[in-house]
Amino acid sequence: MTGVYRPAEDSELLLKHARPRFRGSVLDMGTGSGFLTVEAASDPRVERVVAVDIDPDALDSARSRAGAAELIVDIEFVLGDLFERLEGERFDLIMFNPPYLPSEGDADEPSWSGGAAGNEVMLRFLEEAGEHLNPNGDVLMIYSSKSGFTLTEVNEKYYATILEELPLFFERLYCVLLRPL
Repeated sequence: MTGVYRPAEDSELLLKHARPRFRGSVLDMGTGSGFLTVEAASDPRVERVVAVDIDPDALDSARSRAGAAELIVDIEFVLGDLFERLEGERFDLIMFNPPYLPSEGDADEPSWSGGAAGNEVMLRFLEEAGEHLNPNGDVLMIYSSKSGFTLTEVNEKYYATILEELPLFFERLYCVLLRPL
């Protein structure tokens, strides 16, 4: 069984900037424990929430969290790798707290390992995210100074604005707002 990602500083940072943008339809990509999913589903401005994760244990955890909040009927849970099961779906807000740390080999878990450099999952996500936004939709994403990711990698597809930088003891976390060009 893999470890399900538990809410931490990065989750709180993303929620801080997502909450004012909650409206219409929301996608929580890589839902993990369902922390952000439940927050979105609790907001009266939100009509639909879709929670996606590649890990069945994470979806079970998210369902349990939603059930405890009595929101399970308001959320669609999707087992899949990024957008593979969301063909034609569009959202007003896409939240993504990706696995962003570099691989450590055999110790890797999908909840935190973003590939060899740490940015591979993010780059795959960004290839398709813009196609899944409604007009005037937003993408909010977290990344780390350890992830090997820079905003120059998205300049051809998105307007990017760093909303906040959070210095931690061993890294810096960034919350970025992305809008398709």
